[in-house]
Amino acid sequence: MSYRVIALDLDGTLLTPAKTILPQSIEALNQARQAGVHVAIVTGRHHCAIHPFYQALQLDTPAICCNGTYLYDYQAKKVLASDPLDPQLALQVIEMLNQQQIHGLLYVDDAMLYQTPTGHVMRTLKWAESLPAHQRPLFRQVPDLAKAAREAGSIWKFALSHNNIPELQQFATRVEAELGLACEWSWHDQVDIAKGGNSKGKRLAQWVESLGLSMSDVIAFGDNYNDLSMLETAGLGVAMGNADEAIKARAKMVIGTNLETGIADTLYQYVL
Repeated sequence: MSYRVIALDLDGTLLTPAKTILPQSIEALNQARQAGVHVAIVTGRHHCAIHPFYQALQLDTPAICCNGTYLYDYQAKKVLASDPLDPQLALQVIEMLNQQQIHGLLYVDDAMLYQTPTGHVMRTLKWAESLPAHQRPLFRQVPDLAKAAREAGSIWKFALSHNNIPELQQFATRVEAELGLACEWSWHDQVDIAKGGNSKGKRLAQWVESLGLSMSDVIAFGDNYNDLSMLETAGLGVAMGNADEAIKARAKMVIGTNLETGIADTLYQYVL
């Protein structure tokens, strides 16, 4: 069948390791848009950190951000639907993080906040500084993450990284068990913590239904555990060749890595 919605994860999927989009992908997606197919970014990123990709693809669809925590309209510059973290639960997470000396980013409103400049934070900052000013996401170092959380309008998620992976895994398990929050792995050493029940697949299904379509009309591309909720429910869930074997096993199709033209090739075969 010819799919009517293309759902794209960014990091590890549409983006190369250098955080660029292959020209073949841009051309195929442009042809899909011209043919009336809806193209949507479905990412773990904050909306302020996807400007260059959204603009490169010349999209007019809302972006699904922070693993489905909210739907963001770039044209109107507003959140259309969201399920943010309860502030009290966020404060409990921060207290637990301080106890375990685990650090990361706190995604709120229109900015990403950090207290301790970890390697992951510094790499992200370096990427941001390489962008033109009008595409640069807002990072802010704060002296007290708990105080910043109390002052935030909406808390989207935590993006945590840690050198000790087993310790980070134990922390995520504890947060899920004690606080009932959603912990999803977006990279081998990064876990995202958001409100329980949020997922890329859930928010994508809601948006697709608002178009008068269903998930059977969707072709979705992803590479990591936070993509499974859409890969397993889309009409065609496509895993990248650089994904873990566990992801590939649960997708309906596996293509080349994010350095190859598999996304474009698949679109020409199943959409265009």
